[in-house]
Amino acid sequence: MQFTIHTIEDWQKVVDIIIPELQHNILLLKGNLGAGKTTFTQFLLKNLGSEDEVNSPTYSIVNEYNTSKGKVYHFDLYRLKNIEEVYDIGIEEYLDNSFLCIIEWPEVYEEELYGLNYHTMSIVNTGESRDITFD
Repeated sequence: MQFTIHTIEDWQKVVDIIIPELQHNILLLKGNLGAGKTTFTQFLLKNLGSEDEVNSPTYSIVNEYNTSKGKVYHFDLYRLKNIEEVYDIGIEEYLDNSFLCIIEWPEVYEEELYGLNYHTMSIVNTGESRDITFD
């Protein structure tokens, strides 16, 4: 699926279409700094029934949210240097015990997902809009 959005309010339309398509408990979010990964996550969690304040997990590495469907874990792996650091945070435990794991900057861990089912969302900030691809 592909989308182009021009305003922050357009994220709601994207979320409305994506939620019914979520078949797997892993969602990889790719995009440059400021592309809208955390903004998308805020809209998604609100629509999943979370009343928690959603922030970027840049410094905490993982944030936990409660939703009506279960626990959602939001990761930011940007600062992790290698796969050992990813395992040190216990990512497998989170993956096994969640409704959804949203992983920003997943490149350091992506190879380890081989054989697992997951979704990928790529966001490109063109300056005037955001071009989004969801698989």
